[in-house]
Parts: sequence; structure tokens; C-alpha cells
Amino acid sequence: MSRSLLYTLIALSSTVPAIGCVAQMKQASVQSPPSSSAVTARSAALDLHAETAREKSSVDESKIRPVAHRDVVQPIADQAPANEPVLTLDGKRDRLQPLEEKAVASNSDHSLAACESAPVLEVQESGLEGLPPEPVVVDSMDHSSDLAMVPPHTVQMNLPTALAMIDSQHPAVGLAQWRTREAYAALDQANVLWLPSIQAGFSFHRHDGNYQSSNGDIVDVNRNSFQYGLGAGATGAGTTNTRPGLVAQFHMADAIFQPKIAEKTAWARGHAASSVLNQQLLQAATAYTELLEAYQDARVLEESRERVRELAGITSDFAAAGQGMLADADRMQTELRLIDSRLVGGQERVAVASARLAQAISMHSGETLLPMDVTVVPLELMAAGADKASLISTGLASRPELKESQSLVAAACEAYKREKYAPFVPSVLLGYSTGGFGGGLGNDLNDVDGRYDFDAVVTWELRNFGLGERAARNRTSARVQQARYEKLHVMDQVAAEISESASQIEFRRQQVDLTQQAIATAERSYDSNLERIKDGEGLPIEVLQAVQALESARRAYLRAVTAYNQAQFRLQWALGWPVGDGQASMAY
Repeated sequence: MSRSLLYTLIALSSTVPAIGCVAQMKQASVQSPPSSSAVTARSAALDLHAETAREKSSVDESKIRPVAHRDVVQPIADQAPANEPVLTLDGKRDRLQPLEEKAVASNSDHSLAACESAPVLEVQESGLEGLPPEPVVVDSMDHSSDLAMVPPHTVQMNLPTALAMIDSQHPAVGLAQWRTREAYAALDQANVLWLPSIQAGFSFHRHDGNYQSSNGDIVDVNRNSFQYGLGAGATGAGTTNTRPGLVAQFHMADAIFQPKIAEKTAWARGHAASSVLNQQLLQAATAYTELLEAYQDARVLEESRERVRELAGITSDFAAAGQGMLADADRMQTELRLIDSRLVGGQERVAVASARLAQAISMHSGETLLPMDVTVVPLELMAAGADKASLISTGLASRPELKESQSLVAAACEAYKREKYAPFVPSVLLGYSTGGFGGGLGNDLNDVDGRYDFDAVVTWELRNFGLGERAARNRTSARVQQARYEKLHVMDQVAAEISESASQIEFRRQQVDLTQQAIATAERSYDSNLERIKDGEGLPIEVLQAVQALESARRAYLRAVTAYNQAQFRLQWALGWPVGDGQASMAY
């Protein structure tokens, strides 16, 4: 239980004699103590509030359960039962048992109060059947006692689990990895471009009518021919150049430069896959922090609602006793409805954050994700105030996006070389065929016997009187310049992302410290206002502003810590995610 919540219970459960005692003790230090009639009237109002609460609740002393902890911790062995303090709240008697710090249960509620260092007291209370049940909280170190308490269609998850689900089975990561495999398959194909292909089969040819002989005479002839084996398509006295059995046809420039182009392209695809993986890790980490923030924010609102509900009850009793205005009671009811509206908004944020995390890790969106972390704490992945120049150098050496750009520049340069040297190297056609061949006049098919053909063709090409060659070189040269400027753009982008994230860490760390101080001052203000109400020096409505300030301070601290953690993750992503074992720490 947090210190502020304990003070709330003590303040709101004080009876009339207790108020009188406090007033007597403060007589010496307070210059203008309240009149006895005012104290008596406020005491009567508190009596009326306690009497009304006793009529509404049935006290069952045999039912005792903890308020702020799932596990009931046994009291200190050497403490005598007779010396145990007793707290009376709305007619219910509760025992306050101081606990050793090491005996605090590991499973606590999702609230910022878990971060506060204060003596821990276990409150054993009865008569809480009307309150809504507390959400199931799961500690990452203990799963056995809480698995049965998890609601159906709920999946418990912590940050390492979420990050571990970003693997090759993730759609975005899997798509990028298969594109990389496609690029390496293209590299394998480019490496064997000069090897011949095998073509086996048969062909049949028949001609009826006129044709021109080699000496120019027109001859009327009916003939047919048949070929089978490695290669097909030979007719008459011609060679088997239609479909040679073994054929190698390529441009020497392609055989030399295409493997290099394909290799650089495959490198670029591999770095692109790493970039996608890092991006998905960042999205998963950000989505998890948003989910944890949503749960924590809901817990802060629940605690604030309990304070407002107690104040609303006391304000109504003061108005019924004639010591307060009915307008104040209506004001408290208005605030109660407003905080109920904020709670509904908090539940919406929890549902939306759960759906976004499920999308980020490619999980079934019908499952509700429950964070296993019990509170939000600042993560120290990189110390604030680190040298930006050193960080930028690390990012330029590690970011896969920059390595991808460098590979694309290299591929564009190889493509330019291919067009530059293409006119000076030939195209090659090599063919070899073997098999059976025969034929005859009319329908006769005779003299089928073995046949062998070998063809070698080497040609140089100057496209479009040389103008086509110049255009091809200009086109590839422009692509080289585009790739270089894209690389410079990526370098500027990486430097900006690192500088921005480092600045966010520095200033958001200050926001965390300031909002943490704001919580301390808000708690002191809240406690002081409660003391004034106990002393009969004010009305319960005066505590409302302190309650609102405490809620605002806690929510501001929660937002500051979440933004700080997200900046830490973003900086690691901007650096290329160079997170090693033992680098991360958590600041409490």
C-alpha cells in the first residue's frame, strides 16, 4: 500500500474523539484554533458519516483480505498481538501490521505507488465485498499462483517476450528475408550465365512444291526429314542452329559484370531485411510501453476515484448535518462522474494499446494482452548527456539502412561499367548437336544415321551508330548519382534521428525528475489538507484540488517515464540497435 493511500485511510477513518485529541494537541502551536462549536458540529457530521456507513455495510470479522497486495504476509513473529494498532474505518476495525521490507509480496498492483519508498504496512480489512475486484497482476518471477486467476482470452507478456516474437515468422520480417533469398538466387543465376544449356528432343520437316536451290533454279520437289537427339530443327543441308543440343549464348559484358551487380544487390537486400527487423523491434518495444502506460494510467485513475468517492461521502454528510453546502456535495458528485468518464477512457486506451501490440508482434488480435511488469520505471539503455558526435559515428557505422545505400551505390557503379565496356566485348553463341538424322523424297524416310554439328558465333555490337551506347552510359551514370545522393540523404537522416533521440533522452530525463518531485509536493499538500479537515479547520471540498493535483502529478510522471523509455528505444534503433548483454539497466 502506498504512503498516500495509507494517509487517506487514516484521515478518513478518524472518529470524533480522535479529532478532539488532535485539536487539543495543536492548541499550543495554532494561533487561532477553531471554536468548540465548530469542532462539535464537524464531529457530528463525521459521526453521521460513520453511522450511515455502518448501516450500509455488514461487518464480517472472519473475512479478512489484503488491500494492496495479492499475497498476505505473515506479521512479525516477535510482535505481541496486544500491541498491534487498530484502524477503524466506517465502523470496521482493521489491524495495521508493520512488515519487514524483504517480506513484501512480489505481486503488486499496477500503480505508480510501487515506485515510492515508504514503510510498508499490511492492512487486513473486512467488509469490502461491494468493491470491484482488483485486476490480476502477474510477476515475471512467479507464475504458478496466478495462472489460474488470469481471465480467459488473456495473454501475459513482458518486454523480452514481445521482442522475441519478432522473428522470421513475423510477416514483415519474413517478407524481407524472402526478398533477400530471391536476390541471392539471382546471384547464383548470374554466376552460371556462361554455362551452356541442354536441349534434347526431335523434329520433323516436310516440304511439297517449289523451292529455290542454291544456284537460283526453282525446283518442284516433295521431301521430308526427321531429327532426334541433342538438338533439333535441322532442315536440308543446313546446320542445327535452331535448337542446338548444347547452347551457350550470352554477352561477355553480362558474364563479367552481372555477377558483381547481383552480388551488390543481394547485399542491399540483406541489409534491408536487417532494417525491417530493427524497425519491427522498435515498434514492438514502443507498443509494449504504451500498453504498460495504459494499464498504469488506469490504476492511477482508480486510486484517484477512491479518494474522490470518500470525499464525496463526507461532503454529503457535512451538507446533511448543516455544516456544508449542498452545492459542494453536487460539485463532488460532478467530479466523481468526470473521473468515471476518465476511467472509461483509460479502459479504451488499454484495449487500443493491446490491439496495437498484437499487431506489432503479429499476434491474434482477439487476445487481450496483460503486461507482466508491475510498474513503469525509467530504462537506462544510454546515459543522458552522451557525446552526440560519438553516437553519430556509431550510427553511421552500424545502421543497416546506410549499408543498404552503400551496396546500391556499388551495384549502380557496376552497372555503369557494364555499359561502358559493352561495345568492346563480344556476344557469344556456341552450339553443339548430336543425334540421328534422315529423310527422303515424298513419304519415304530413309538413311537415318548419326549427325554432329558444332557452331561458334562471336559478334561485336555498336548500338544505334554509337548513339545508343552513349545513351545507355548516361542512363546508368544518372543512376549512380541518384544512389549517391540517396546515400547522403540516409546519412543526414541517421544523424538527425540520433541527435533528436539523444536530446529527447536528456530533456525527458529532467521531466521525469521534475514530475517525481511534483508527486512528493502533491502528496504533502494532500496530507496537509486532510489534517486541516481532521482539525475542523475546513470543509472536505477543499481537499478536491489537492486530489486533482496528485492525480495530475502521477499521470504526468507516468507520461514522462513512458516518453523517456521510448526515446531510449528510439536511440538504440537509430544507432543500429547495438544493445549487448549487460548494457541495459533500470533506474528506480
